[in-house]
Order: sequence, then C-alpha cells, then structure tokens
Amino acid sequence: MEQRIQKILAQMGIASRRKAEELIEEGRVTVNGKVAALGMKADPAKDHIKVDGRLLIRPEPKIYLMFNKPVGVVTSLSDPEGRPTIKDFLKGIKYRVFPVGRLDYDSEGLLLITNDGDFAHSILHPSRKIPKTYVAKMKGIIDEAEMEKLRRGVRLEDGLTAPAKVKRIRKADNNSWVEITIYEGRKRQIRRMLENVGYPVIRLKRIAINGIKLGDLKSGEIRHLTNEEIKRLMGK
Repeated sequence: MEQRIQKILAQMGIASRRKAEELIEEGRVTVNGKVAALGMKADPAKDHIKVDGRLLIRPEPKIYLMFNKPVGVVTSLSDPEGRPTIKDFLKGIKYRVFPVGRLDYDSEGLLLITNDGDFAHSILHPSRKIPKTYVAKMKGIIDEAEMEKLRRGVRLEDGLTAPAKVKRIRKADNNSWVEITIYEGRKRQIRRMLENVGYPVIRLKRIAINGIKLGDLKSGEIRHLTNEEIKRLMGK
C-alpha cells in the first residue's frame, strides 16, 4: 500500500517524521533510483527506498525503551567532541533507535528511546501538552512567592512559559529542592525558569513523563516499556 515517504521512514524507525522530512528535503532519500520529494508516495513492499544509499529492507519490530540518563552523557547517537552518548548504553539493542526529545548534558533521569517515529511524534507534538516532571536542587531557599511566579509562568527570552505545577519537597541550610511539572519542551526550560526567579540549578533530574515514572531504575540502566505504559504515553 502506498504511503507518504516520511511516514514510511518513521514507521521503519529511520527517524521521526520531522527528521524524515529533513532527510527528504536534503535529497538523501531515493525511490527506485530517483530523488524523493516531500509529498511523494511509495509502497515499501514493492519500491526500492534508500536513505544515504542504504536500501530499506523491511520494517523492524517496534522498540520502546526507558533509560535513566546519567549526568555527563549527550542525548544523541554520536558526538563530535568525543563525549559519552546514549549509544554507549545501547550495546544490547540490535535495532537502530533514537531518543524522544532531549535531556541536557548536565541533567539526568528519564529519557525515552524508540525506533517508532509515530510514537516519538505523538509525545513531542506541542498540541498534546504532555506533562514532564522534574526534581531540581537549587542554590538558596525558594519561598512561596517565587514558586507562585513559576506556577503562573515567567517571561523568558523566547516568551512567557505556560503555567507549571511546583512544590517544595525539602530544604537545607543553603539550598532547596522542588518538584516541578511543565507541559512544554523549550531548550533548558527548567534551568532558565529557576534562574529567572533567582535560583540557579545545582542538580536536575526528570522523574516522569505523562505519569510514567522512572521508579527505581538505576542510573545508566535501560528497560523496555510495558504495553500499558506505551498506550498511556500515546494517549490511548
């Protein structure tokens, strides 16, 4: 059955739909020897589809993973600076996979990994406003007034943030810990929000996405998601 090229690439785990569109626009995809264009359709069972000259044989089984990313690991499959990447932790996974979204180099915690472009698109699409929950350790003792600012939204250089859920979970002499849930995914958003109200982040860990919790998964460990978790993440 014919489908749009970007959808085929996403279903075959090559990339998310957005990234697949970029591959097509860059002229890296061919169908039966001809350079593909956006909107073109093909039948993966009949047509010869290549990405960077590599023939796509058949759809691979869908892989859905939860990874507890350590601090000091890049959320990519390669790094020009030679830093550790998530690929270093995927040696037991024989299929090509990619991260769903990102976690900063200095952040840790729950990262989803898959080869299902539709799954990734479903989670990352802004319209779904999927909640992501973090625990942050900050310099200083945050008060209720500053937490209320975070709840209402703070103005960053790229605009006002959406309302967030914030609660203090503990404090020490010179720092405090908060749990914060956001519904959007701007670059380094939590760090920028807390710096905006005067509290630089010391440590940041993502502990849940759409109610799916990291739990007791140890740093650097990976596990497969359950069917129930996959359905919940996709809103089914």
